[in-house]
Amino acid sequence: MAPATPRVVVKVDLKKRPWEQEQPLHNRWHPEIQPVGEVKAGEFFRVEMVDWTGGAVKDDGSAEDIKSLDLSTVHYLSGPIKVVDEDGVAAKPGDLLAVEICNLGPLPGDEWGFTASFDRENGGGFLTDHFPCATKAIWYFEGIYAYSPQIPGVRFPGLTHPGIIGTAPSKELLRIWNERERQLEESGLSSLTLCEMEEGTPEWERIAKEAARTIPGRENGGNCDIKNLSRGSKIYLPVFVEGANLSTGDMHFSQGDGEISFCGAIEMSGFLELKCEIIRNGMKEYLTPMGPTPLHVNPIFEIGPVEPRFSEWLVFEGISVDETGRQHYLDATVAYKRAVLNAIDYLFKFGYSKEQVYLLLSCCPCEGRISGIVDSPNALATLAIPTSIFDQDIRPKTQKVPAGPRIVRKPDVMKSTYDGKLETTRNPNSSSYS
Repeated sequence: MAPATPRVVVKVDLKKRPWEQEQPLHNRWHPEIQPVGEVKAGEFFRVEMVDWTGGAVKDDGSAEDIKSLDLSTVHYLSGPIKVVDEDGVAAKPGDLLAVEICNLGPLPGDEWGFTASFDRENGGGFLTDHFPCATKAIWYFEGIYAYSPQIPGVRFPGLTHPGIIGTAPSKELLRIWNERERQLEESGLSSLTLCEMEEGTPEWERIAKEAARTIPGRENGGNCDIKNLSRGSKIYLPVFVEGANLSTGDMHFSQGDGEISFCGAIEMSGFLELKCEIIRNGMKEYLTPMGPTPLHVNPIFEIGPVEPRFSEWLVFEGISVDETGRQHYLDATVAYKRAVLNAIDYLFKFGYSKEQVYLLLSCCPCEGRISGIVDSPNALATLAIPTSIFDQDIRPKTQKVPAGPRIVRKPDVMKSTYDGKLETTRNPNSSSYS
């Protein structure tokens, strides 16, 4: 007998706002956010998700929605989902939850996404000093392929994945997060949480104050933005509360390593079809902590067998010397930044604007590496770009670099300005405005 179709555990209606969904969504981690569904180990089930902004970003010709995006309410997650074994016994703290991604993709009828960079005044990104204005590019999907009117001459297959997947923290782990992150004074965002409680009640206020933002990845998994966590992969998540309370969201059609522009994947609504297994006492057996307590563990995952194949790459190097010439000691972040900047400067010569390349390197299937971390004082980072995604040969040549004949006739990415007006610039070789 053929296996049953996956049971829909979390369903979303894209015509409704996130807070209008029949099953509550949430955008914080807290042990007391109640499950919206339950699954058994081995069950094949489906979870649907809105895009990470909850529909705030539109398929239009303006980047003003990126500039004005309220970052205190984003990262709408589907879940939590309670996981029990075949006998109905819930996953326990100390277990491992093995989550297999059987299938995933965009929601039918919503086959598009966006890549963007934030305005300096609203979060910025990896290269904010070079790109201070909000920008946006729209991508349309043709099966496994994506193309963008704003970044012409490029088409590539997506390695689709959830940006966020994780379990709920325990009260003790949540306390650890709050204490260590408070020291960094990164509490400029709102503490509002979305959960099934009446706003303004003492209970709601308490959870809102305690709950952790979903922006960084942590011991529970969370917002790790690992592009290889795709179809056929399996992630082993620590269990900190009874039932595990699995949540997921922030679906990406494609992403480059590092998601460098912050809103840098091809963001979309989507679905996951999953199976879970409970490995009893798995945290102790497989995730022996290197940190000060048994709670300081991190997930591990297996890469799936399905991903795009590229045979030719152009690889850019960077070292830990910043743009001003200042030497940093084995700083891999500075080295990767320089590799990215070198790639942007190079591709600029082929007819793209630097904004176009910045967004492209955020979302195309490029590979980032820490290639050297022992040869002081310079860490060496590399960025490998598959050459087949371009409709022209981008390799160095003996003859003069062409001016991208197909590119100059098409519009650039949408760009905002600090005064709130959409900036339009005209290419002198084109009749189009960007």
